[in-house]
Amino acid sequence: MPTPRPSLTLTLLQAREAAMAFFRPSLNAHGLTEQQWRVIRILRQQGELESHQLAEQACILKPSMTGVLARLERDGLVRRKKSSQDQRRVFVGLTEQGQQCFVDMSEDMEHNYQRILEQFGEDKLQELLGLLNSLKNIKP
Repeated sequence: MPTPRPSLTLTLLQAREAAMAFFRPSLNAHGLTEQQWRVIRILRQQGELESHQLAEQACILKPSMTGVLARLERDGLVRRKKSSQDQRRVFVGLTEQGQQCFVDMSEDMEHNYQRILEQFGEDKLQELLGLLNSLKNIKP
């Protein structure tokens, strides 16, 4: 019986969990979920996006995205608006409060990145990010 090869998907999940252990305490302290933070971060970097684009970039299924956006909108962090040309298209952007949330969390998040760099190293992190970006671009 052949020995199974190491599981890429399991190793990626385990590495994600190891990295998120640095960031979860900060998210919890600010009352945000990982999904909410991904949305805020992407909107801060990309600006206003259509909801389906945001779901794709944040790796959040569209049905789940509806709930995430509803909670962020309820908390005043994002705003949703329908396109004037096509009512089916919904655009999402950060409010001023959402922008401020990002700014407020930036110092904590940078501190967490520094803690990772201390243990992992800048060169390794850059190499890992490059490899992961290459992996993201392969097609089945």
